[in-house]
Order: sequence, then C-alpha cells, then structure tokens
Amino acid sequence: MRNPYENLYIYYLDKAPAVDREIETHESFLGAWVEETEAFLFFSSPCDGVVDHILSANPGICLVEKYEMTGEEWHGDRIEPYYIRDLCIYPPWNPPAGNDGVFRNILLDPGVVFGTGRHQTTEDCLYLIRRLCTKQNIETVLDIGTGTGLLALGAAALGCRQVMACDFNYLAVKTALNNVRLNGFEDRVLAFQAKGEDMMSIPCDLLVANIHYNVMQHMIESPHLLKKKWFILSGLLNSEAKKILVSLSAKPVHIIERRCPDGIWNTILGKSIR
Repeated sequence: MRNPYENLYIYYLDKAPAVDREIETHESFLGAWVEETEAFLFFSSPCDGVVDHILSANPGICLVEKYEMTGEEWHGDRIEPYYIRDLCIYPPWNPPAGNDGVFRNILLDPGVVFGTGRHQTTEDCLYLIRRLCTKQNIETVLDIGTGTGLLALGAAALGCRQVMACDFNYLAVKTALNNVRLNGFEDRVLAFQAKGEDMMSIPCDLLVANIHYNVMQHMIESPHLLKKKWFILSGLLNSEAKKILVSLSAKPVHIIERRCPDGIWNTILGKSIR
C-alpha cells in the first residue's frame, strides 16, 4: 500500500458545501473537515476543476485559500511506526520489520485531520489503557471523541471484547471505521457518530474521553459517570485539569494518577468507589 498522504492539496472554503457522490468517490478525494463556518477539502492530487464544480453547485460559497504540502507537514509529525510498551502502532504502508509476535500490532491510517497518535494525551491514554487491561478485567470500553479510533483499537488489541467509539465529527467516524476494518476488529469495535455527552448512559467497565474541556466539564456532571468502574479523562491543560479535579473531589471517586509528563497536557485515571 502506498502512502495516500504523501502530497496533500487542501482547499479552504468559507462555508460547508454539499459534496455529491461523484466527488466522494473521486480517486483523489480524501475527505472533508467541516465546521460551522468553514470547511477544508483534502485531495491527493491537484483538483482545481473538481473544486470549481463544487463551488458552482453551491452558490454563495467561496474559496478562501488553497495549500499544497506533505502529509507529515500537515500533521506536524512523522508518520512512522512507534511503540508504547508492547504495543506497536504503524501506518499500513510502513510496517515495522522483525517484531515477530513480540508486539501487539495496531495499524493506524491517520487520515487527514486527527494526527499520527503521537500527541502527549493520546500516548498517555494508550499507556493507561494498556496498564488497566493487563492488570484488571476490562471487557467493555466507551471511547468518547475517538478521532482516528486509536484508543478504541488499543483496547481491542488488549483483549476488550466490546468497544464503543463515538465522535461528533463525521470525518472522524469515517477515519475510525477505516482503521477498524484495517485491523479486523469489526467484531469488537463499533464506531458511530454522536455527541459524547449524550452517550454517558452507555454501560461500560472503562470510560475513555480525550476531548475538549468545554465538553468534559458537562460529562463529569452526568450521574452516569459513577456507574463506570474506571475512567480516563484527557485533553486537559493544567488549569483545566485543576478544575476537573476540584469537581471530581466532591464525588465518590478515587483519583489514582494524574499524568503530565510534558508539563502541559494532563491525563487523569480514576475509579468509582460507589
């Protein structure tokens, strides 16, 4: 398999267009990142004509800017194999040589938005998931804000029999579903589109949420948090982590660890004691 992100051609629009199936199935189309007031269309080759067609079919939408760069420049990181203890995470076009069953392999196609898995919060979450799954009986996991699906994939690779992975962003769900298929985890990982705060009632042994603070603060006020035996909360800057810990201090939970190896990003491991 070749690297589909070797060169990226990115078109920045001032509004989200309707993208028809002809565009969706275009051989160079990689995906669309859509926000309320803007959108980014990603292609693996120059597609000015395709974008012109999209703009003509969507009156009132304008091209703001276009960019050309490599996938590694866009992600700000190299797309290459890396290890977290006995987990080996690698892109499908660059498998590591010689691990011969020593490592649990996770294929990760990073897509065009959600990173290579090397962000501090992602690595810390994966480290804690591994620690829990190798020492505790963790059978069911809810991964909120799944992105590429890496944390859900990690839980599945570590033996969890049922993993639910949700994200509110459609492109994230498409990326996660692709990675579920690449790893052959269709029988144990379900990726779907939803707001994380609306999914707190789903029962599970372990809740993992690597998300923005403004969503996190609502999630931890859910009474369903206390029904999760374990939880990993991440994506928090120092000041945000302090506020979350203050809120949690009023609840029947035990904070086992607060990780912040880079001095910036925080990950919290806790357990319900109810």
